[in-house]
Amino acid sequence: MSEQEIKIPDLGGADEVEVIEIIVSVGDSVEEEDPILTVESDKASVELPSPGAGKITRITAKVGDKVKEGDVVGMMEAGADGGGSDDSGSDEAEEKPEAKAVEKGEAKQEETSEESKPAPKQASGGSRKETVKVPALDGFENVPVIEINVSEGDTIKAEDPLVTVESDKATMEIPSPYAGKVGKILVSEGDKLSEGDELLEMTVQEDGGDEEATVEEASDESAKEKKPEQESEEKPRQAVESTPEPQGATYEPPTPGAKVHAGPAVRKLARELGADLARIRGSGPKGRIIKDDVHAYVRGQLKQAQQGSGVATGSGIPGVKLPDFSQFGEVKREAMSRIMFATANNMQRSWLNVPHVTQFEDADITDMEDFRKAQKAAGEKKGVKMTPLPFLLKACATALAELPQFNVSLDMERKEVVRKKYIHIGIAVDTPNGLMVPVIRDVDKKGLWELAAESAELAQKARGKQLKPAEMQGACFTITSLGGIGGTAFTPIVNTPEVAILGVSKAAMKPVWDGKEFQPRLMLPLSLSYDHRAVNGADAARFTTVLSQLLGDIRTLLL
Repeated sequence: MSEQEIKIPDLGGADEVEVIEIIVSVGDSVEEEDPILTVESDKASVELPSPGAGKITRITAKVGDKVKEGDVVGMMEAGADGGGSDDSGSDEAEEKPEAKAVEKGEAKQEETSEESKPAPKQASGGSRKETVKVPALDGFENVPVIEINVSEGDTIKAEDPLVTVESDKATMEIPSPYAGKVGKILVSEGDKLSEGDELLEMTVQEDGGDEEATVEEASDESAKEKKPEQESEEKPRQAVESTPEPQGATYEPPTPGAKVHAGPAVRKLARELGADLARIRGSGPKGRIIKDDVHAYVRGQLKQAQQGSGVATGSGIPGVKLPDFSQFGEVKREAMSRIMFATANNMQRSWLNVPHVTQFEDADITDMEDFRKAQKAAGEKKGVKMTPLPFLLKACATALAELPQFNVSLDMERKEVVRKKYIHIGIAVDTPNGLMVPVIRDVDKKGLWELAAESAELAQKARGKQLKPAEMQGACFTITSLGGIGGTAFTPIVNTPEVAILGVSKAAMKPVWDGKEFQPRLMLPLSLSYDHRAVNGADAARFTTVLSQLLGDIRTLLL
């Protein structure tokens, strides 16, 4: 037995390439031409083949390293008893000398734990230091850091937020690519970052299970080589036959900085089919994307375009062709903000998917307003301004509890109704950057002063572009108010997957007949839009009636 170096071969003219994936681990037995690692130039991704059959004893390169022809990236024990010494393995190698290199490399990746992707420097246990850099920021550059989410010495998990940055259009968190301990933080609040800038240093703990894996591979190599091929034949049948809608067909919005777990062959397939791996949910070990997921995603997208989802996405509706407006006069084009574009897409999707109906009602809030104004002195002591919104929140929470058919979502794919045991309500906030909807949680469990303080804080954060994604998720129902601007009624669009939204217009004094004479009363117009698939008209009328009664006599909120 003798050790030999694993070197970078001729790169076809490329001077320096980046290592994007380590395919093998220390202790793996490989055949000649089996892929060792994958490098990527500005033109293509290439797998580095093994120079011979043997066992990997050391990997000196890691993901992100720049290498060139002749560089040593590892060591192997030539002629070691590995997969090639097994009879079945030898027969397979003779039958498929070229295809086996790709399939075996991908199969080993499917079984290797995610922690082995950044090349370990020890066979078992131990740790290594990594410098975390800023990932792609969707084209943004020089974005300021508005919050440091970790401290030196913190132990964190992969995908935990490290820092929060803010562009002129959005706020986003940069996640950790590793699990480990935070070392030196290299940035401060106010610093401006671009892709590739260094964020912090951290100590990454190595997986301690490599030695056991090595023993298992040596004792049962042939069984291990056959297993991936069996899986690759069985999984397509499962994806097509046993699952009504392929998991990979589900659209997943890409997350800035998120890692995509996929082998070189899968990446190549995705490139050929034009599929964005960041949008595909993996069904392999620990969420790894396999070929079947790519095929399922493509099938799903084609099905949506050709069949039932054409209306849902708008692809089945003829587009509006714009004229050349410059022929009529001077024009100026500017890019939509991210918030505006997201809002436009969400509104279109909701309007096309949800059969909307709007129920109108007036609530007598004369007594409520007298009580609210009487709390001005108490509010000044507490440092909280009591507005009509807390009363609306409390009344809506009571109505949702009394009429739980409004606190649901519809799963049309599974033909199920999702009934929620919590009451979280979104409040639409008009900001200079567009409409934003922060969410107040457990409204039914909070008092009026607490709701007043929390709603004011969230509205301020929305206007200052400081809302985090978690603060805009999980709503069961939404309130949108135009009372401060004007109007008598409107038809708000349901914020699907919610099934109802309450629109509030400007209160006005109106003459109300009390049975003997007309009395001046302050009337608040309410507009309840609802999803007619989940809610019928009678229930909508009951809901607005309950709201009117609760707001008309706020003492009933205590019952």
